[in-house]
Formats: sequence, C-alpha cells, structure tokens
Amino acid sequence: MNPFRATLGSSPPYLAGRRDEIFDFAEALDDGPGSHERVSLITGLRGVGKTVLLNAFEDEAKSRSWWVISETATAGFTERIIDALFRTASDVLHTHKKQLTGISLPAIGGVQVTEAVLHQPKMTLRSVLTELLMWQEEVDSKLNQQSVGILITLDELHYHRCDEVIEFGATIQHLVREDRNIAVALAGIPQSIKPLLASQEGTNPVTFLRRANRIDLGMIGDDEVRKALAEPVIGTGVSWDNEALDEAVASCGGYPFMIQLIGQQCFKRRENGVITVKAVNEGMSVAKRKLGQLVHEPALADLSEVDRTFLVAMAVDDGPSAMSDIAQRLEVNSQYAGTYRRRLIDAEMIGSAGYGLVDFELPYMREYLREHAAITLFRTQDHKD
Repeated sequence: MNPFRATLGSSPPYLAGRRDEIFDFAEALDDGPGSHERVSLITGLRGVGKTVLLNAFEDEAKSRSWWVISETATAGFTERIIDALFRTASDVLHTHKKQLTGISLPAIGGVQVTEAVLHQPKMTLRSVLTELLMWQEEVDSKLNQQSVGILITLDELHYHRCDEVIEFGATIQHLVREDRNIAVALAGIPQSIKPLLASQEGTNPVTFLRRANRIDLGMIGDDEVRKALAEPVIGTGVSWDNEALDEAVASCGGYPFMIQLIGQQCFKRRENGVITVKAVNEGMSVAKRKLGQLVHEPALADLSEVDRTFLVAMAVDDGPSAMSDIAQRLEVNSQYAGTYRRRLIDAEMIGSAGYGLVDFELPYMREYLREHAAITLFRTQDHKD
C-alpha cells in the first residue's frame, strides 16, 4: 500500500513542520478558558496544510474526550453545527446512560436532547452551546472527571458568508466572556479571509477574528521535508536511494502538498524495493502536472484578470522579477503596478525578493504559467527593448 496521501485535506502519515502550532493549541485546551490559542485562525495558500492542521487540533481535543464539531463554512453552517451538537449530545447520553442517573437531561428551547431530530429552528447557536456546556459541567462533576469542552472547527472560511460568520463570532465571544469551556479553530485562504479582517470606518463586526490567535502557514524546512518523505516508507519493505531522496527533498520546495504528491508518485515507480533517481525524475513530472490541476488552476481562478496578467508578466523571468520590468510589460505606470503587487502579496501568491523585486510563492507556478498562458507577447516586448 502506498503510504503517501496526495489528497488535499487528508492527514499525511508524518505531519511535517507543525509541531509548535499543535503544542500551543493542546496547551491552550489544558490551560482552561481564557487561553488565547483557544480561538485560532489558520491562513495560508492551498496545499500548505490548513485542513490537516484542523484535523490535528481535532485529534488533540478528542484525546481529551472533548466534543468535536467539524464543519465547512458554506451556507447554513450554523444550523448544521446545531444539528451536529444535538446528535453528539444524544450519543453521549446513550453511552453514559447508567452513569448519568440523577442528572436531568438538557432541554433547549423546550426540546429534550433525546428528541434531536425534532429540534426547533428558532433555537440559536448560542442557546444550544450554553445549555450543553452547562450540562457538561454537571456531568463532569457527577463523574468526577476532568472538564470536557467543545471544539468547533470551521474550514474554508469566506467573506461571502459574512452574516453567518458575524453570528458565529458573536456567539463565541459571549461564551468566551462567560468562561465557557469552548475552543474554535477556523481556516481559509488569505484572499477569502482578508475582507473579514478589514476595518470598515473604524469598526469591524467580526472582531473575534481580529483578536484570534493567527497561524500563518508557510513552507517548511528541508529537514522536516526529508523526514516526511523518509519515515512513511519505513516498514513497507521500500527504501530511498540517498541521491534520490536528496533530489526529492529539493523538488518539494518546502511545500507540504508537494511532499505527498512526489512521495506518492516516486513510491509507485520504485524498482526492486528501492526509490531511485529515475523514479524521482519520472514521478516529479507527474507530480508537477497534478499540482497544476489541484492547486495552481484553482488558485488562479480566485484572482482577477489583471492579477493573472501580472503573474503572466512575471513568468517571463527565470527568477525574481523587477517591478520596473513588470510595469513596462503591462504598459502601466509604477503606481498601478504597485497596487497589484500589494494585492498579490496579500493573497500570498507572490512575495518580496529584495528591493523592487518579487517572486512566486507557490512552487512551479512559473512553469505552470509558461505552459498554460500566453507569455510570448511579453517575451517579444523584452526582445524589442
């Protein structure tokens, strides 16, 4: 069986480079209500491991017997969280029925938890969470056990759901102020989250996001990349040729999803139980193509036409691009080009590479644009100049 998992959001066999973030969150669960990391906001490009980190946070909560509600921030997510809370409460009651004699069941909005499927839409997320957390405190006391809380993870956060995010945030703020045993971890790509963090006329309805513990995920170091490639094959009867492993590490560029893509493709091409340089070269070609389909294509689709044109103008260069060259290729002034530079840096598509220079953040984006975009015109302009 191939030990690598080249599926976005799937937890890899070795989670590279995120030990500190997981430790801090776990400590916050143990430290009790009021710990800053109990409300965490994870941002980063596609494929850097946002969903995987949410999975790891959930595992930490589950290991402490916490309730864990995992949702995606699509329309109606608050109602789905309420539904999930009722189902979880019903499961808890069924599991501990004998131990919980003498404790009255929580009735929220006049509805017993055992009638979960019949709950009324008028109930708010705040009322459900408050009642269940109060009930859990009574259960903890009855069973003389360590305090159990509720963790809610919310993936793919987006400003298009601003109203629901505001409602959700207001609920969490109230519960935090009341010292309830609640924790929340949210994740999304930068351009989807930034409008939620932006201040409008000095106010922001989603202040809980601005106060949250920010976790900005980026690339990881080569030592961790090496472990993430080497450790999963241990015990499989397969080993890496040393030179092949060196090439694979360099090819990943510190990008978490690329580790899984390259690992998976190289493992498929092993020869007599050894992953060779040949396997890496062949696997790399396939991995880059899949990276384009799964990451580059949707990342570009999120951008405006001018944003994409800016990136195409950058792809002409073999390394970092000078802003003066980009402005010339786009036939715009430096101020106009600077506006889109800031937009793309905020979206974490590009980064500063020195004074007046920018470069791509995503590995192999330059190659993808060269294969799929019309950069010939810009190259012709450079030759004429």
